Amino acid sequence: MQLKPLDDRIVVKQIEAEETTAGGIVLPDAAKEKSQRGEVVALGPGRLLDSGERCPIGLEVGDQVLFGKYGGSDIEVDGEEVKILRESDILAKIV
Repeated sequence: MQLKPLDDRIVVKQIEAEETTAGGIVLPDAAKEKSQRGEVVALGPGRLLDSGERCPIGLEVGDQVLFGKYGGSDIEVDGEEVKILRESDILAKIV
């Protein structure tokens, strides 16, 4: 199944968190936090303005982004967990 987000929504696949610390300590699954970093896999057409025009989203499929810890909605598609966010939930693009 493919997702086509609406308006200014973005589908992001989360990138797995590091499994070891800088000192080389291996973290168990229970100690790991969910990553706040992901890769854009689908984009909506953009927010609809009062004039009827669309404001394009400033990202492209494949971009890596940072997003808020509690932003968006987690869903599962074909056994893969993705997050749907609004453009305003994206904090930064990783360049």
